[in-house]
Amino acid sequence: MSACSSTALPVDIDRSSPRPHARDTAADRGDTRTLLALALGSFVIGTSEFASMGIIQLFSEGLGLTVPQATGAITAYAFGVVAGAPLVTLTAARLNRRTLLLALMALFIVGNLLSAVASDLGWLMAARFISGLPQGAYFGAGAMVAAHVVGAGQAGRAFAIVMTGLTVATIFGSPLATFMGQTLGWRETYLAVAMLAALAFAALRQWVPRTPALDGVPVIQELSALRKASVWGMMMVAAIGVGSIFAVYTFIGPIVTDAAGLPVTLIPVALAVFGLGMTAGNLFGGWIADRYPARGIVIGYGSALVVMAALASGGTSIWLLLPGLFGVGAAMMVAIPTIQVRLTTFAPEAPTLMGAMNLASLNAANALGAWSGGLAIDAGFGLLSAVWAGFGLTLAGLAMFGFTLMGQRRATLSD
Repeated sequence: MSACSSTALPVDIDRSSPRPHARDTAADRGDTRTLLALALGSFVIGTSEFASMGIIQLFSEGLGLTVPQATGAITAYAFGVVAGAPLVTLTAARLNRRTLLLALMALFIVGNLLSAVASDLGWLMAARFISGLPQGAYFGAGAMVAAHVVGAGQAGRAFAIVMTGLTVATIFGSPLATFMGQTLGWRETYLAVAMLAALAFAALRQWVPRTPALDGVPVIQELSALRKASVWGMMMVAAIGVGSIFAVYTFIGPIVTDAAGLPVTLIPVALAVFGLGMTAGNLFGGWIADRYPARGIVIGYGSALVVMAALASGGTSIWLLLPGLFGVGAAMMVAIPTIQVRLTTFAPEAPTLMGAMNLASLNAANALGAWSGGLAIDAGFGLLSAVWAGFGLTLAGLAMFGFTLMGQRRATLSD
């Protein structure tokens, strides 16, 4: 563990930030209301993303699809995030981050309204793609605004604050949206998300400070980060290793009802338990990311492997299923703030793009996890084979991270 720590760079990204307005007054920085507005936006985004997995059986039946076919809508959302993270961030590089956040939330509202009126899989996939376009850029811009509010040296905590809204969405937003889908219909779920997004838009407009410290930067400055091999290496570690969280989460509904033989009413409970784990892991991950440059990934990925092996072996029992779901969510979220801090350490000149690319990597993990889990199930290995598929992804991600650390150590010794 200590060997891993000794090979990495410092994590205080704010000291190297090129921003000329880094020493604004406390009043200019805003207050906790700014952080609440950012978290509300990420809560709405998380609710939309994870609710789709909770209601996958509902819209698959409503549109005459099988569950594996319906995962196309989830994959389309993930591709929207992956495509939108760099494209939207670079297109809007010059925009003030406050203006950018408002524009992104408006686009998110449109995407969810279109999802609510989709008449076939193609329409729903297009609507989910549009809904996903703002996500990466939102978290990138939101992390920059949060870092501005909390101050220097707390990049991990800032990103964890923005991510908290997403993880809380898995506790309350997604289960409630799933319950709404079961009682009112899946279309009403997306309509409710759009209405909640309008509230988030109002909060962002009211509480994100108007300040030149949040102005954008030249596109060429953001693009320079993409020339660094260390950035792409960390994105691959995230895209592959975090895939397990989605290989499990995507199929929670079928695992609860078909593999474990439990009533459908326990699906929201299982989703909430998973979300509690994610929230706990995210908070711990933010703390460890600001103190140790590599341990969050090693601890998170390593712990997830142990939990997934147990879950895949005994997940038909509720006594192992629920603790296993909590453990997978917690372990994987420990790693994510560290991934963000390492990305911004490698490219301090492009903090917004690095936040966006982190989310793009995580949604590549979303697509990869859902696809690999569905592939294992379609091959006839049973619903819990999706967990083993996730195990393989995280194992590959951990091995890849080890290789990147060894490469950095060799580079350091040769200097």
